[in-house]
This record gives sequence, C-alpha cells and structure tokens, in this order.
Amino acid sequence: MTSREQQIADFIEPFRVEPGSKVKLARDFAPDFKGTIRSKKRGRKMLDRGVDLLAEYQSRLYAQHTHGVLVVLQALDAGGKDGTIRHVMTGVNPQGVSVHGFKVPSSEELDHDYLWRYGLHLPARGEIGIFNRSHYEEVLVVRVHPELLDRQKLPAGSRQGLWKRRYREINEWERTLSDNGIKIVKLFLNLSKEEQRIRFLRRIDLRDHNWKFSSADIRERDYWDDYQRAFSRMLSNTSTEWAPWYVIPADRKWYARIAAGAVIANTLIEIDPRYPKVGRDARRALQEVKSVLEAQAPTGAAADPFAEE
Repeated sequence: MTSREQQIADFIEPFRVEPGSKVKLARDFAPDFKGTIRSKKRGRKMLDRGVDLLAEYQSRLYAQHTHGVLVVLQALDAGGKDGTIRHVMTGVNPQGVSVHGFKVPSSEELDHDYLWRYGLHLPARGEIGIFNRSHYEEVLVVRVHPELLDRQKLPAGSRQGLWKRRYREINEWERTLSDNGIKIVKLFLNLSKEEQRIRFLRRIDLRDHNWKFSSADIRERDYWDDYQRAFSRMLSNTSTEWAPWYVIPADRKWYARIAAGAVIANTLIEIDPRYPKVGRDARRALQEVKSVLEAQAPTGAAADPFAEE
C-alpha cells in the first residue's frame, strides 16, 4: 500500500461503523466533525485530488469488467445527497456510472417483494451505480411510518419480528452481491437538526432554490427523533464486514464531499482493478495492423508518433 492509499484508509477510519457495534448517532458521530482539515480551501484541493484518483480507478474498473460498485446514499432531507453525487463523481466517465433515485413505489413494484425494484437497477460489472436513497428506506421511512406497510400486501401475521427479519434479509442480499463481485459502499450523510433548519430557510429565501423545497420536508422534520432512532438501529444491525456503513459528517458540505469521495476511492483501491493484458497472439495481430498503419503515413509525417512515448 502506498503512502497515499494509507492516508485515505486512515482518513476514513473514524467514519466506519464497526460491525456488531451498537450505535447511537448523537453519542457516536458528530455532524460537524472535520478532523485535521481546518479550511475549506485545503478541502477543495483534497477533493480535486480525490476526483482525479476516482477517475483513474474507475477507468480501470470499466476495463477489467469483473467487479461493480454500488454506492448507497442515505440522509434526511437537505442532507446533501445530490451535491455529493455531483461533486464527487464529476471527473468520472459518465458511460460507466448510473444514478437511480427511488420514489414512492408503483403498483407494479408493490406486487413484488420489497427488494425487487432495487435489484432491477444494480450496476453491471465494470460500472459504478449510485442509489440516491435505497433499499434502506424499507427500514427507515417505513419504520417511522408503519402505515406504509398496508400498501405492501404482506401476508397475515408477517409483521411479527418484521424489522429484525428485514435487517437479516438485507444483510444476506448484500452478502450475495458482494460474493458475486458487486462491492457495496454505504454512506449515511449525518446532518444536525440545526443545519437542516438553516438549509430549509436557504431554499425558501433564495428564489432559484425554491424548487428544492417541499412542505413534506417540514412534516418529516416533526419525526426527527424517530428517524434518529431508526438510523441508529439501521447502522447497528446492517453494518457488516462485507458492506460496512460509513457515517459522513454532513454539516459542512465541502467536508462531506471529501469524506464520501475518500470512502469510494478506498473501495476502488481495495478492489485494485487492472487493465487487461493482451495475449501473445493478440499482440502479434496488433503489430501486423501497426505495420499497415505505419506504411500509410503521408510523406513527412512520423510513421508512429507514439513510438518514443
């Protein structure tokens, strides 16, 4: 491991939820944490370097075509999910990245098990897929609003032990994906209640941000404590060795983007994708084609301008 790779691994360690630990958000993770990065200016430079690193590894991932990466983003309203996606993934090839947001399930989706619609949008090998909200809504918003279960057409008696069962089912589903080469990166953007209030006011006061605001956001804010408990239980029960959670301090957007990018970069470093090597026969065929192309060079032009590189 290079010194740069070790620095990234050390940087993200405070955000990792140790599998098997019992999490209480208010006690264990500070939304305004920023470690040793004291200035936004320095943070921007780090983000730029991280974006370059992501672009390099994403190119290798796409070329190798054996692994995929699924980035799961969870947060309360105004937590910064869209901005994180936009800034962190800005330098990668769009051909190898897909983003999916999940709204209220359709009637067709409700006719299937609760994980069905998420499975339809998993990344292929060589791709990075991003879930802007995810299957974890099924143990978050549905837990805070259990009346939503009425639409899921569950068999009689199946609600007993429901949440414990869903935690187990999600862990097993993610284990299957991991065993088959789909690496899962789970990021919870941890926002304080006061910072959410400020961001809501910004959306109201700035006209070009009005479209971001919904009255439903304020209604959900009334359930703040319920969501904190639901998030704490989710983190405690679904942070595993094969798919650990990372709690990203989100009160400072610039810091959240650095931290999220570092976790994704560390995942790609661990996969360590490589460009495929060309076999002897294929290389011989390339040399034959190269000879043909060199012979077609116009007078005065280099036969192969890359020969000396």
